[in-house]
Amino acid sequence: MSRGRKKQIMDSLSGVSVKLKDLPSLRELADEIVTVSHIRPVDILDVLERETVEPVAELLQKNITGKNVLVTGAGGSIGSELCRQIMKNKPACLVLYEQSEYALYTIDQELRSLVASNVVSSIEYQDTEIVSIIGSVGNEKKLINIFEKYHIKTIYHAAAYKHVPIVESNPFEGTINNTKGTYHCACAAIKAHVDTFVLISTDKAVRPTNVMGASKRLAELVCQGLSQSNSHTCFSMVRFGNVLGSSGSVVPLFTKQIEQGGPITITHPDITRYFMTIPEAASLVIQAGAMAFGGEVFVLDMGAPVKIVDLAKRMIRLTGCELKDASNPNGDIEIVFTGLRPGEKLYEELIIGADNIETTFHPLIMQAMEHSFPLEDIEAILFEFIERSKQHDTQWLKAQFRTFVEGYREGDEADVEKIDIEMMDVVS
Repeated sequence: MSRGRKKQIMDSLSGVSVKLKDLPSLRELADEIVTVSHIRPVDILDVLERETVEPVAELLQKNITGKNVLVTGAGGSIGSELCRQIMKNKPACLVLYEQSEYALYTIDQELRSLVASNVVSSIEYQDTEIVSIIGSVGNEKKLINIFEKYHIKTIYHAAAYKHVPIVESNPFEGTINNTKGTYHCACAAIKAHVDTFVLISTDKAVRPTNVMGASKRLAELVCQGLSQSNSHTCFSMVRFGNVLGSSGSVVPLFTKQIEQGGPITITHPDITRYFMTIPEAASLVIQAGAMAFGGEVFVLDMGAPVKIVDLAKRMIRLTGCELKDASNPNGDIEIVFTGLRPGEKLYEELIIGADNIETTFHPLIMQAMEHSFPLEDIEAILFEFIERSKQHDTQWLKAQFRTFVEGYREGDEADVEKIDIEMMDVVS
């Protein structure tokens, strides 16, 4: 059944308090992937109203099959899914680079279980070497040694601090990790003659009102600058919005709040976000990186933006509960609005200007034509980071954001102009 048809059924039952579940498809039953007893709750994908596109196999394999690949932030939501999909495309060696020991242990054990089982969905993993390394992306010498020792050809740089309120209250730590860490990792890639470097970026890098978004746009500028001055390593950036189910995202938070009987907490009734699933995002990151010639900022088509309050209401209905509000005071789950957090925007964007976007041959991958700066201009501020951080000179840091990050404005959404919805629809 198509997702559109599922949505029709869900909408027709919107006034009925019942749990909705999926039976396995006939194909799944015929292939003995599952049995009839595997009835599951309706997937959160059905909340997304988003149809996926089959990946291009050649793009998935180009930078991975038979090559030595490294993922930074390998234990994170995107990093770990990248590792799973990289394994499916049979690299010679996969190096997991992660700062968190527990996160590294978790993904290491998961991947090794695939190797131990030999065959999962008819894919053989036993020839892939897995190497797990604890380390910071700020340690350039260590990175050079690792890249050279394991003859790394492709890097997916997913390591980053991403939670807006946390980075907002720890601005130097966030920027040093996100921006300076990207610089050290990228420089190490050049020195070790790595072929391909793909930076995982975010829609929050566009006209940011927070430190996290500004630090990620600076990270993009680092890669753009290095791409202009480097002839061997191919740098590209892939920008996308929120992924369903990632650590700290609204979906697991709402699920937990519903299980606890509510309330569901939302910062603002009009807050809107783009969403896609973690597997789709990782697949498109790999495909976009394979399309690069150097310096591209790729933008993933996130579909239509979703109002968070509508997402919450649909999740409430999917669990068989009723919304508790003024019109239904005897309902089960209430929604409470708590106010925008520091640096939070009502709307996110994927491109800086409506005229700065070009299509590619992939229907879900576009290219943003973004302004860049000479590498020496970016390096000049990177070299000051540590000393300025010792002085806690946040005013200096935000002055650099205003200079280099187009559209950066400090403050919450009350001080930020609302984004034209038509511009948001450019990528839909």
